[in-house]
Amino acid sequence: MYDAVVIGAGPAGLMAAEELARAGRRVVVFEAKPSPARKFLMAGKSGLNITKDEGREEFIAAFGDGFLAPMLEAFGPAQVVIWARGLGQEVFTGSSDRVFPKAMKASPLLRAWLGRLQGMGVELRSRWRWAGFEGEALRFDTPEGAQIVAPKVTVLALGGASWARLGSDAAWVPWLVEKGVEVAAFRPANMGFAVEWSAHMAKHFGAAIKGAALHVGGRVERGEFVISARGVEGGGIYAVSKDLREGAALVLDLMPDVSGEEVVDRLGRMRSSETVVNKLRKLGLSPAAVALVMEFGRGVPVGEAVKGLAVRLAGPRPMDEAISVAGGVTQAAVTEGLELRAIPRVFVCGEMLDWEAPTGGYLLTGAWATGRWAGIAAAAVGR
Repeated sequence: MYDAVVIGAGPAGLMAAEELARAGRRVVVFEAKPSPARKFLMAGKSGLNITKDEGREEFIAAFGDGFLAPMLEAFGPAQVVIWARGLGQEVFTGSSDRVFPKAMKASPLLRAWLGRLQGMGVELRSRWRWAGFEGEALRFDTPEGAQIVAPKVTVLALGGASWARLGSDAAWVPWLVEKGVEVAAFRPANMGFAVEWSAHMAKHFGAAIKGAALHVGGRVERGEFVISARGVEGGGIYAVSKDLREGAALVLDLMPDVSGEEVVDRLGRMRSSETVVNKLRKLGLSPAAVALVMEFGRGVPVGEAVKGLAVRLAGPRPMDEAISVAGGVTQAAVTEGLELRAIPRVFVCGEMLDWEAPTGGYLLTGAWATGRWAGIAAAAVGR
């Protein structure tokens, strides 16, 4: 009989495996893909943002309803930094208090981590795809055919429903639901939004809008976003994506450091015969920002359009394009140790759980914190 099994070799699953091994359990990690942590590696291609250097209360508040609060108290930004340094990965704090490994990429950290896990006796089996339950046992599709595994304790770290090509395809949902586990419907999070552009916008696809203030549902966020053929996306949009998903309007202040009165005064000093495009250029707007005003501000006084441009969105982009998801195994479905109430000795962690956080270091810290929490609780089973 297997002792401790972890299904899913992403950040949450590997962290659960580490805690199980540290507690003396014999651990096998099963991964459906040919190699581990594919989404983790993809996320780190443009710079691996592992956490955010900010106050404890502010950091935890970014996760919303407090579901993850005890886990983040135990493994928050300070602990993430210590853990990374323990793997020989020095870190630094960049702009907006985001924390990165000095190597910037995910691969050096992952290699060091896998090496440590191997040294702790953790076995990793690739191309073992979980295929549901066989009674109380686990069924896997493997290169050698179907395999049945009956561990003493199991940790599920199968991801959510975004980036299916990297392994997070939510195929596990019906198997847990059949066992009586409550799973909230998945929704995209940290995603772009579709816009039905007119033809003149095509030449601006790929252009960034910098320095704007995004007014959404009573909130104001400063951030950069990109105009794409599909709509609008990027950090500024992701920061307000939850409110936009729930129906709030997007209004842009394209000159947030200049008062409305000053904008009107500057416009008033320009020749009345000048075109709107020329006036916008003289205000200092980029060509892409000018195009946005022309796209959404026709019929609105120029000053009002610059300071309060209502952008017409056509809904969120598909979930498989989202960086993360909301929804998953509900808080009511698990114990304080993240054990499934309906399936004893089975624990869940990572994006399988129903929590949502913005980009900027929160997502990885949340995955690690829940994996650690589940691993510690699972290690105590049968002891």
